[in-house]
Amino acid sequence: MLNCRTLASLALTTLAYSAHAAPAADLQQIREEIAQLRANYEARISDLEVRLKQAEQRADNVTPAGDTSPNLSAAAPQPAAATSGNAAFNPAISLILSGQYATLSRDPTGFRLAGFRLPTDVRAELAPQRGFSLSESELGISANIDHLFAGALNFAIHPDNTVSTEEAYMQTTALASGLTVKAGRYFSAIGYMNEQHAHAWDFVDAPLPYQAFLGGQFGDDGIQVRWLAPTDLFVETGFEAGRGANYPGTDRNKNGAGATAIYLHVGGDIGIENSWRAGLSRLATSPRNRDWTEVDGAGNDVTGSFSGSSRLLIADAVWKWAPNGNPYRTNFKLQGEYFRRSENGVQAMTVASALAPNVGNYSTAQSGWYVQGLYQWAPTWRGGLRSERLETNRLDDGANNGTLINPDHSPSRNSLVIDYQPSEFSRLRLQFARDRSQPGVADNQLYVQYLMSIGAHGAHKF
Repeated sequence: MLNCRTLASLALTTLAYSAHAAPAADLQQIREEIAQLRANYEARISDLEVRLKQAEQRADNVTPAGDTSPNLSAAAPQPAAATSGNAAFNPAISLILSGQYATLSRDPTGFRLAGFRLPTDVRAELAPQRGFSLSESELGISANIDHLFAGALNFAIHPDNTVSTEEAYMQTTALASGLTVKAGRYFSAIGYMNEQHAHAWDFVDAPLPYQAFLGGQFGDDGIQVRWLAPTDLFVETGFEAGRGANYPGTDRNKNGAGATAIYLHVGGDIGIENSWRAGLSRLATSPRNRDWTEVDGAGNDVTGSFSGSSRLLIADAVWKWAPNGNPYRTNFKLQGEYFRRSENGVQAMTVASALAPNVGNYSTAQSGWYVQGLYQWAPTWRGGLRSERLETNRLDDGANNGTLINPDHSPSRNSLVIDYQPSEFSRLRLQFARDRSQPGVADNQLYVQYLMSIGAHGAHKF
């Protein structure tokens, strides 16, 4: 309070000094204004002193819930979340509204990625839809819990009128040595795009490698530990252990972890106009009876299930450029990822007319990549291109070789996108793609999408 009085006195002295240079007729008015300012400052300071004393008295009398000893409150300060009143529970709430219109030259019924045996539910979720549809919308709630923890919950509202818990986790906020721990349900930090929510993607859909190897996006129930190195160069490493219930894994009724992930991210700046990030990730799962359905050369339905080990490696890189370090009007982003997966185990395959499945060994090595670039030429306009491809390097059905005709085809797709973003809360998108997921057939796809953000939404990562 002495500092406040000193500042006030200096201000008044300055005004008084300037009064000497004023005309004689104005001197009385200036003196009255100075007196009024002095009285206002004194009254304000006195009021603040009274409120401070009252607040200190209330803090001394706080007793933890469930305890009647006044001595414990002084020995154990209470977290901020323990305060009372209407603001005691005030989380940030956000809502992402998304919808689209799609025109496809090919019937999406029976959508498949040639050479990649996806579970039936995953394939159905990835299949594009014709006409008008509601895209995945998102309701998010997040807040600091106390001085040690924060929490977040995200509901995904799907086009088929179902709602799922996309993320629900607690996270530490005050661990030392650059450590952060997250527990609950979350998107894994493998790769570059996997941790991003769908509304933050630069294109309408996920690249083909994400669809083939992660079912679009890999989320898990488990624990995540990340460490940020205390260096000028950005260096982050992390480890995850989870249930592994989602593709490429399956849910299992057993103790322990069904999936583990480890990753390393590095990055930095080059001058003031360029920044970059690169990473390596490894995801290991152990699916049991992971089902799939296909059609053989004679048109018969074939069902199968796989049990064994699945190992996925991802290399990612991102480069961003903005003139003079200011991305508001003009910027460019180039990103790409390379995937390689190997699976080994046992596969049971059943043709529709067979009475029992034929069991044999199964081994495969598959890879995929995508590269995309986005250029913003005005504050509200940007456009970009994306190219993506999948490869089946080895596919051995063991005793079931010959049951299915595995086409010598590499699924690919090329996409062009244009965005109009009048503010940070709204985006309109036009995308054209030429999809060659099936041999000998090209699907021309046109999408019109809107993305609208309501409420407080956290900033997206680099």
